[in-house]
Amino acid sequence: MTGKKKAVTAIVVTVLVAAAGVGGFFAWKKLSADSENSSKKVYVQKVSELNTAGGFDLSMTKYSAVVEAQASSEVKYDTTKTIGDILVKEGDNVKKGDKLLTYDIESIDLQLDQAKLEAERLQAQIDSNNAQIKELENEKKTASADAAVSYNTQILSLQSENAANEYDKKTKEAEADKLEKSKDNAFVASPADGTVTNLKTPGSSEDESSDVIMKITAEGAYRVKGKVNEQNVRMLYEGCPMILRSRVDDTVMRGTVSKIETKPVSEQDNGGYDMYDMGGEDDGYSSSSNYAFYVEPEDPDKLMLGQHLLMEVDNGQDEAIDKEGIWLYKDFVVTKGGDSYVWAADEDGKMEKRSVTLGKEDEANGDVQIKSGLKESDKIAFPSSYIKEGMTATTNENDVSIEENDLDYGDDEMMDGDDYGYEDGTGEDPFAGLSEEELAQMTDEELGDLALGADELGDVSFTDEDFAPEGGEG
Repeated sequence: MTGKKKAVTAIVVTVLVAAAGVGGFFAWKKLSADSENSSKKVYVQKVSELNTAGGFDLSMTKYSAVVEAQASSEVKYDTTKTIGDILVKEGDNVKKGDKLLTYDIESIDLQLDQAKLEAERLQAQIDSNNAQIKELENEKKTASADAAVSYNTQILSLQSENAANEYDKKTKEAEADKLEKSKDNAFVASPADGTVTNLKTPGSSEDESSDVIMKITAEGAYRVKGKVNEQNVRMLYEGCPMILRSRVDDTVMRGTVSKIETKPVSEQDNGGYDMYDMGGEDDGYSSSSNYAFYVEPEDPDKLMLGQHLLMEVDNGQDEAIDKEGIWLYKDFVVTKGGDSYVWAADEDGKMEKRSVTLGKEDEANGDVQIKSGLKESDKIAFPSSYIKEGMTATTNENDVSIEENDLDYGDDEMMDGDDYGYEDGTGEDPFAGLSEEELAQMTDEELGDLALGADELGDVSFTDEDFAPEGGEG
């Protein structure tokens, strides 16, 4: 190569490094980069740990669950009233707002009359006491000093009695008002849609200790109760599709999350879960809160009360491709010009571009089959523009000496070797088509203008001396 051609090469390398913001016109940094690569480290992971055919899926959290009866609502009645008629029987289906029982109106009328009479009697007693107080005060005016003390005692006693009567009268008046209103709503309505269960007979021994006369069990035979840790509760939502799997056979069914509790499950209330297997939900979370959630199964007839299940969010995984061998997420694979490779550690622990042959693709899951080129025991890195062949591989993230702040998934060779782009964005060599004789006849300023354009460089000129090593010749 002629001296003029050497100068051209030096000009292009120096100008492009400066344009990339690598500080100063130090072309020797690029020229010495390859020798430094071997001392830099790249984080790698085993293919076996990344193989999606082996179930590598961070989102596939499983929840332990148990089959239970549908939610029930207690129906209470006013034990101070007499029940007139019970309008339903055990097993009846009812809707929210349907009348379940009525109170005896005659009994309410009797209680109302009694309350009014008592209020009237108390008022009469108050009036009588006030009359006595007035009379005693008149007599006290002409009484001796010793007799006045006795009058005062009687007056204070009557005033105290009146205060108590006033309170009792107000209580009876409030009771009468309540009874008046209860005549307009002399019935108990169903709090929810469902089936009448646990119906008791009023006045029976089973009814003596409780004001609950029946329960309304929600429609449907069973529901499935799961438990989710506070770390994962936001992964679920009402209406979330779920897959339910039996623990004893291959039975699989679908369901939908119907409710998520906001009050945590107490440590004492295990809720019917297996203590020996929580499906991964208790790993590392023993000191955090857990929340119950409920799933309505599409086919409850396949379930048994108390049966234990494993559940997972339905992301379409059961319809996914049946995968064998090695599958990797496509982001680990670089494809250029029809050829594909991964960044892998060689037998000496140095990074290399390892050619691989691709097979099927799973577009839904974002992974691809590796037909050849990799073994389960190989170690690979996530592609990044800073990785160069010859760098040292490490399985310790703390050993990585280069920050991964310039990812380039589709073309990680953009900054590799002599594969530089040019300022005009075309990627074409601006010196293509020029002979050495033509280059030799061009001035340094013309060469610089040709490399990046006169408008970008301004009036810049270079000579061979600008690129000569210190103490030597170019």
